[in-house]
Amino acid sequence: MPAKPRSVYVCSECGYETAKWVGKCPNCNMWNTMTEEVSVSVKSPSVSSTKLNKATAMPLSQIDFAGETRYVTGISELDRVLGGGIVKGSVVLLSGDPGIGKSTILLQVCNALQENFKILYVSGEESALQIKMRAGRMGIESDNVSIMTETDVTAVCEYIKSVKPHLVMIDSIQTMQIPELSSSPASIVQVRESTNMLLHTGKSLGIPVFIVGHVNKGGDIAGPKVMEHIVDTVLYFEGERNQSYRILRGIKNRFGSTNEIGVFEMTDVGLREVENPSAMLLSGRMSDVSGGCITCVMEGTRPILAEVQGLVTMSGFGNARRTATGFDYNRLNLLLAVLEKRLGLNFSNLDAYVNIVGGMRLDEPAADLAVAMALVSGLRDIPIDEKIIAFGEVGLSGELRSVPRAQARINEAARLGFTKCILPKASIKQITSCPASLELIGVRSLGQAISVIR
Repeated sequence: MPAKPRSVYVCSECGYETAKWVGKCPNCNMWNTMTEEVSVSVKSPSVSSTKLNKATAMPLSQIDFAGETRYVTGISELDRVLGGGIVKGSVVLLSGDPGIGKSTILLQVCNALQENFKILYVSGEESALQIKMRAGRMGIESDNVSIMTETDVTAVCEYIKSVKPHLVMIDSIQTMQIPELSSSPASIVQVRESTNMLLHTGKSLGIPVFIVGHVNKGGDIAGPKVMEHIVDTVLYFEGERNQSYRILRGIKNRFGSTNEIGVFEMTDVGLREVENPSAMLLSGRMSDVSGGCITCVMEGTRPILAEVQGLVTMSGFGNARRTATGFDYNRLNLLLAVLEKRLGLNFSNLDAYVNIVGGMRLDEPAADLAVAMALVSGLRDIPIDEKIIAFGEVGLSGELRSVPRAQARINEAARLGFTKCILPKASIKQITSCPASLELIGVRSLGQAISVIR
């Protein structure tokens, strides 16, 4: 007699299961994350009727390792984020907002590898004709790329085992399901078990698997958090749908750094690589306008120049407003407090706005100095020379702290034609060679840096 289905409540964050609904998960202490799922209990066979397998271990020195096998896609921005290419047998989770370009970049990978590799593209959202139309616009015409429109993960895994392609793409995991489970597609149980089945299939055959994952309204990857834990790499597409530029960021990577980013531009024929993001972010900049300052931040091993805009105006309400786009709001309040306390500048009755041009988000403390200088420039309505670049961390005492990779930052600034660089004096000792066209201005405090624009 089959087991009677029963309802269980599963936490969407950690996967904890309980028979009763609770407001806060007992395991991860998150609120309102328990969702109802239908589960079927299966009776486990007795120990006497099963064959016990003895676990074995192998000494580390005896494990054969001939080096990583990577598939270089030729898309340099993607290869940079992946750590040098697609590792054989890896599982990559690609997520992002709807319409951001997830399916597009997968087809571009197909286009790059179609000559030498057999690729299986599994779609549960689009028909084969829809994929054919999009592939035609991108110039993908090859017998090595196979399209499967299937949502049954079991059937997909059996096909992978029989055909053994070089690369598998699943678009998307929220449409996949295991028929034996009574839960609906996109439920926590289905997403978790489908990912596990694809993971074991790819690992056992040494086939890299790309999995597309949707995001929820909060911006997090939809499904259980354990899905992000079991995959090897998690990539996230950032950017606004009404803007053409996209940023591919690595959140997790077992085969490379998570600090690297890839910059793309969405065009009518797909995503185009932006090999010089600094020049792109600085294009269209107005000169002789107050409230603008250029800084340099490190994204992994890549120095990127970004424009910081600061606007200070009279407040029309009782309380002054503080708004930050692309910069940490709490960090903005900290810098305003330092400017008021250490330099005697009055921002308490003024609205202060900070914007990072191009949709970039500056999380590195090295952007502090440029933000402070942009705010002072906006307050005094004095433009900063367009050939000046500034970077440095601001302390609560108004001092400037050293930042890493100063040599790479000034080299990038000199390459783009800047003539003056304001930086912490402690960072100058890191610099072994300074370009002849760039003048270094080492300062110890925020007040010394501000005096340059007076």
